[in-house]
Amino acid sequence: MKHLITRTLTGALAGIATYLLPVGAMADVDIQEITTEAGFQAWLVEEPTIPFVSLELRFEGGASLDPEGKRGVTNLMVGLLEEGSGDLDARGFAEAQEALAASFGYDVSDDSISVSARFLTENQTEAMALLRESLINPRFDQDAIDRVRAQVISSIRSDATDPDTIARKAASAKLYGDHPYATMIDGTEDSVTALTRDDLIAAHKGTIAKDRIYIGAAGDITAEELSKLIDALLADLPETGLPLPQDVDITTTAGITVVPFDVPQSVALFGHRGIPRDDPDFFPAFVLNHAFGGGGFESRLMTEVREKRGLTYGIYSYILNKRHADLMMGRVASANDRIAEAIDVIKAEWAEVAENGISEEALEEAKTYLTGAYPLRFDSNAAIADIMVGMQFMGLTPEYITSRNDRVDAVTMDDIKRVAKRLLLTDELHFVVVGQPEGLESTPSQ
Repeated sequence: MKHLITRTLTGALAGIATYLLPVGAMADVDIQEITTEAGFQAWLVEEPTIPFVSLELRFEGGASLDPEGKRGVTNLMVGLLEEGSGDLDARGFAEAQEALAASFGYDVSDDSISVSARFLTENQTEAMALLRESLINPRFDQDAIDRVRAQVISSIRSDATDPDTIARKAASAKLYGDHPYATMIDGTEDSVTALTRDDLIAAHKGTIAKDRIYIGAAGDITAEELSKLIDALLADLPETGLPLPQDVDITTTAGITVVPFDVPQSVALFGHRGIPRDDPDFFPAFVLNHAFGGGGFESRLMTEVREKRGLTYGIYSYILNKRHADLMMGRVASANDRIAEAIDVIKAEWAEVAENGISEEALEEAKTYLTGAYPLRFDSNAAIADIMVGMQFMGLTPEYITSRNDRVDAVTMDDIKRVAKRLLLTDELHFVVVGQPEGLESTPSQ
């Protein structure tokens, strides 16, 4: 569940909240690496042409830090950060944002808590004082807890009837074992119902701390101004948070897990362990996946499963690099009486590409698309700030922005053929199927 504030913006901010940078902005991204007086590290791209700033914070750990028996506590806590802080209750906090023409967003994933701020340069001191209160002094009023808890439980109940969510739950349990990744970040109805205010306070102190923060900013602010702003915003956070979880050893065997569910169309998630983001073979794997299943209607899986055989409206594959696990995954949906055929085709294509790779034409098309699409991501200050935080989180350096397309272009057919055998593991390809699939049964665990 995401807790991103999506209020209607008023005043001056409404006209610039989605401010687009000029064409070719990626080439103009000049990242300054800053160390504040208090010791925080941050990246900044100055863009003084409009009086607006985007700030992104990311705290490592996220929902994977939920204590045993309290799954969903980080998710609920993050949902309450906008529900009042300091002297302001939920309504007062919202009104204060609107008065400043500022916008704050809070989100949680398995691996991180993200905080986004958009504010006018002239209001930066007041806006950051308000944001600081939500990070340092959230109120966790009981009426707000009850209201947000009810929203979370409603979402959990809705997910219980959604085939995709059921498939994700079953696949996660199989892939991750007893790691926190194995369960949903929302928790269960029982676990969320049992959470107390003290649990939320403990989760806040254990996840939003100085020792796990990444910072990116873009807009009309200087390095000196940003440094002072960050220290005022974050200096009173706890020094350390909860210990981070261990990495997951992903082990699967080729086969099928069927989860019976009364729907006319089965949903299947499939995959196995993948290639780490910092592996020397990551870029060949990235390009190969685009051609194989990540490139929409142009991908090989879409051609074979949809275009040639009409077995699905859509199919895709993706490389999933989580903080403590790396996966090669895919998803398809098909009528109950056709899902078995779709799976047979997927397995055949998995084996064929693992053995022989892809065509030269497919390789060039993938590289052309990936290099052409990359600059389009740098279309606003908000996007740039988010990208910079993501780069820091992945351990990348600022030069990655200019070298990334060169790394894509450098991928050769020899690279693809070598990496295909690492990326597509037919002996480990497992399918989790939710529905009433005809001709499919769960294979025994090995």
